[in-house]
Amino acid sequence: MEAVTKFSPCPKAGVCGGCRYQEVPYAEQLARKEARVRRLMGRFGPVLPILGMDEPRHYRCKVQAAFGVDGRGRVISGVYQSGSHRIVAVDDCLIEDAGADRIIRAVRQLMPKCKMPAYDERRGTGFLRHVLVRVGRFTGEYMVVLVAAAPVFPGMKHFLKGLLETCPEIDTVVLNVNDRATSMVLGQRERVLYGKGWIEDEILGRRFRISPRSFYQVNPVQTQALYQTALDYAGLTGTERVLDAYCGTGTIGICASDRAAQVAGVELNRDAVRDAIANARRNGVRNCWFTCADAGEFMERSAEAGEGADVVFLDPPRAGSDARFLASILRSAPGRVVYISCNPDTLARDAAVLVRGGYRVERVQPVDLFPFTEHVETVVSLSRVER
Repeated sequence: MEAVTKFSPCPKAGVCGGCRYQEVPYAEQLARKEARVRRLMGRFGPVLPILGMDEPRHYRCKVQAAFGVDGRGRVISGVYQSGSHRIVAVDDCLIEDAGADRIIRAVRQLMPKCKMPAYDERRGTGFLRHVLVRVGRFTGEYMVVLVAAAPVFPGMKHFLKGLLETCPEIDTVVLNVNDRATSMVLGQRERVLYGKGWIEDEILGRRFRISPRSFYQVNPVQTQALYQTALDYAGLTGTERVLDAYCGTGTIGICASDRAAQVAGVELNRDAVRDAIANARRNGVRNCWFTCADAGEFMERSAEAGEGADVVFLDPPRAGSDARFLASILRSAPGRVVYISCNPDTLARDAAVLVRGGYRVERVQPVDLFPFTEHVETVVSLSRVER
């Protein structure tokens, strides 16, 4: 990795609060993150040097902006100030895809011309609440999700015409309706306004569909390094039964499919499961299947039926894995567990449970998926100790 010293600071860093490492040289950012993982995981096994980025700017391929009005009634867009619902107006962000930022600016500039009012959270009036842009980094595809407070879209044709003329790189536009008083960005109802309603991206030679609500890693460049490390740690030979827990859109399981006998993916998000099934078909994968279920319940049922996995991948949310799922791993005793974590604290907690239950940590690999922030991803290889 090339040495990166210091970048020009973002003028909104003091009020936004999103990039805690804004003033820290990139090499020092990596050193701090690696030290954190060593402090929490070093007692279990060897921690390898962190994998950083050659170009750590503009990596986020999922960009969302809140829309509102300022004190003068003008439309503004940006991010919520950390710990509040005050919108900090942002035009260009150090870590967001530059093309996505340009699309958001184009939406904001078109709104007065199309008489499209921004949502006023205090009064509960207006139309546009958020804009979400998702980007296929390796395909160049763009999806725009307009999050509205109501399903009726006055002036839709005029707005779409202007947006697509200004930003011809857009592949699809989706209207998402969120009419509830909630901090959640996306609602449950959607309507495709232009294009196919989803985009695609590539990971390790496989092609994946991304829909508005499905999970997909926000840094596709580092995701390649993350998943390649996980596959190497799994040590697959082509004969193993693999479980991909918290599988999302099936990315890890599908990437592992040509090295395994069969792969089962389990995920609670129905939209993600639908995308995972479509992704397996799109890639011609015939030895993968996916189900919508709680990972712990699924693992317990599999163990009771004598259908346990030889290798388990788990990539849980920040809260980590639940006790039920960890107990089911100890009960079914797969030979190898590959744990992908976005939170070293919950990773250390869960690793302690697995080590007490008969596993040994072989390697720990930190990966920097979120430059300029405090967050760090980690891949851990655990093997079952013969007793």
